[in-house]
Amino acid sequence: MNNSWADFQAAEPDFAATTRQRFEKYTHHVLATIRKDGSPRVTGLEVTFRFGELWLGMMPNSRKAQDLQRDPRFAVHANPGADASMDDGDVRIGGRAVEVTDPEAMARFQEATEAPQPFHLFRVELTEVVRVGVEGDELVVRTWRPGRALRTIRRGNDDGPPRTDPS
Repeated sequence: MNNSWADFQAAEPDFAATTRQRFEKYTHHVLATIRKDGSPRVTGLEVTFRFGELWLGMMPNSRKAQDLQRDPRFAVHANPGADASMDDGDVRIGGRAVEVTDPEAMARFQEATEAPQPFHLFRVELTEVVRVGVEGDELVVRTWRPGRALRTIRRGNDDGPPRTDPS
């Protein structure tokens, strides 16, 4: 099973569009990686959508690149913005970062994005996409995982149990 951005778009086009718009609203986001000792590392990062893929580019020998080379698991959280309105929701992506070292692929990416050289380049294999937002008086959590249907959970202020939308 391939877990590319294009696969996500094909499976859930509306959710993929919403997620991409949320990430493209701001330049800088927050990346979580796993340090050598197993503890989390949180750092700033830009993400790029190109060629049907989601990409993570990093300065050479940065700690976050070294983390991903050692353990490719990561989560990236979209910049929440300056206000606390949550109008666009709270979006995060989890996955595995696959380092790209092929000179032709790196040159193609650099040409399309004008990324400063040298750089580390990682292609994202998605394992989870989550959006948390407010609709009316409900907190709405949408989750997509490869090979599964989009799941929506709604929770109101009535202290009742969360409702799962049939999907």
